[in-house]
Amino acid sequence: MDRVDASAEQMTPAAADGHQVPESIDILKIMQSIPHRYPFLLIDKMVEIHAGQSAIGIKNVTVNEPFFQGHFPSHPVMPGVLIVEAMAQTAATLVVMTLGAAFEGKLVYFMTIENAKFRRPVGPGDQLRIHVDKERSRANVWKFKGIARVDGVAVAEATFSAMIMG
Repeated sequence: MDRVDASAEQMTPAAADGHQVPESIDILKIMQSIPHRYPFLLIDKMVEIHAGQSAIGIKNVTVNEPFFQGHFPSHPVMPGVLIVEAMAQTAATLVVMTLGAAFEGKLVYFMTIENAKFRRPVGPGDQLRIHVDKERSRANVWKFKGIARVDGVAVAEATFSAMIMG
């Protein structure tokens, strides 16, 4: 049996093929869903998962992040491109959770990134709450709107599309 958070006992409505999708998942289920690993796995947990529609990814930003060694040692700032990557990982995990076990570990490739905006720096001690909402999907191409927030304040946003390789 897969390990999920205690709150995952509540399930969201069934995905398209009828399998149940938990409302939240832990890092082990994320790692089962997408192939990313340290140091490039940029989400720690997902909550408020709504199959085929939306989810929130959580990234706890710590001073131990490898990118802070060079960006910037005296004033650590999480690179904006990594925030967009965290949005994509949240969306990819949502897609895999929606499509089911046959898609676990499949590669997902960016196709477009549009209207990326970075509103304030993210640093050690911040918790990113990465909201992704599906705008549309057709076959294996999905388009999402992502907004990353710290303490309820938007710090970055982007619209992006990706293709899952099945």
